[in-house]
Amino acid sequence: MNHPNSSEHGGRAKLLRGVRAALVPGQDDPTVTLLPGRRILRIPILVFLLGLTIGFTGGSIAIPIQLYNVDPELAWPLGVLQSTPLVFAARWPLAAWRISAIGLLATVLVRHGEGFMPWPVTAILALIVVLFFTGIGCDRETAVGVGAVTVAGTLVPAVLLGMPGWFGMILAAIVVVALTFGDAVGGRHSAVEELRRREEQHREDLARQAVLEERARIARELHDVVAHHMSVIAMQAEAAPYKIPDLPDAARQTFGVVRDAAREALTETRRVVGLLRSADEDAERAPQPGLDRLDDLAATARRYGLSVATVIVGMPRPLDAGVDLSAFRIIQESLSNAARYAPGSRVHVEIRYETDTLTVSVTDDGARTTPEESHGGGHGLVGMRERVTMLGGELTTGPAGAGWSVVARLPYGD
Repeated sequence: MNHPNSSEHGGRAKLLRGVRAALVPGQDDPTVTLLPGRRILRIPILVFLLGLTIGFTGGSIAIPIQLYNVDPELAWPLGVLQSTPLVFAARWPLAAWRISAIGLLATVLVRHGEGFMPWPVTAILALIVVLFFTGIGCDRETAVGVGAVTVAGTLVPAVLLGMPGWFGMILAAIVVVALTFGDAVGGRHSAVEELRRREEQHREDLARQAVLEERARIARELHDVVAHHMSVIAMQAEAAPYKIPDLPDAARQTFGVVRDAAREALTETRRVVGLLRSADEDAERAPQPGLDRLDDLAATARRYGLSVATVIVGMPRPLDAGVDLSAFRIIQESLSNAARYAPGSRVHVEIRYETDTLTVSVTDDGARTTPEESHGGGHGLVGMRERVTMLGGELTTGPAGAGWSVVARLPYGD
């Protein structure tokens, strides 16, 4: 059961922490930029704040000299302390308030209650703006401490030394309103920043998920390639004793070890890849495609409105199954992207058989018609990059004139 005064003690502890944070400079002091990030908006506001600072500082110096007959040697430092901190309040609000509060208290002690109010009106206006920035930049607990110290440390001494109490209450209410308004604006600013941070984190999570999904898809596709080779090894090792007459026992045992190892590797591969398949996804029965189906890809792209031209440079050669499959998928994804983002474009597909690498390039010349609005674009480039990285190759993508270009260099891996 909670003590009846526990909430009171908790409130008092929060107030004390807020007062301590307000009075004692430390690492917890906020260092924020409470201005728009865009330069076209930030510069006019900075110029406006600089103008206010110059005006308020000049008024805080001139008014005491002209109206209150304050010694200029005192008016200058007091006016600077009261109003000049406004110029950096948007960056270091708590430090600006501390300096301004020191100037206000010093003015009370210097004037000894002379006149209706010890401070010039420009100093009060500067304090209101500083308190507004403090409410934005500080947490609520610190803002409450700032308000308490402002009232108890500047307004109460001024009332005790001659300022009317009712006017002190009005100034106290203005202090509370300035901090409350700043806290409300700061809360909205914090909420917007938190929403932006969460959106950025969501995009990063989607990107990581896309990478994992593409890797799982690549693993499933390459499983069929590996399974084919492992099956060939197992069958050849099984058939070798029947094909080779008078095979020594040692060789027969070696073939048996090779056969068993191939079968075990095939079983483990199928088990691991099976974990990558979703519950409703069946194993693919069709053989994995390769560059021998390039014409089919081009024909499909033409049905989607693209004008596709394919060129093969160099002497075609047998390709490793992984290279063949990856080249096919890269071309397939590039054509799909061209149909989505550059409808009606002319697409040039080039397959270049070089000495050590197979270079695949797909380039379009830009959209002929307006692309349909994309809702949460795909991750085709992620898949291309994963495939190229797996093979130790290079992928280059980017604008090419009015269109887009994809160039993949895949080592043969012989």
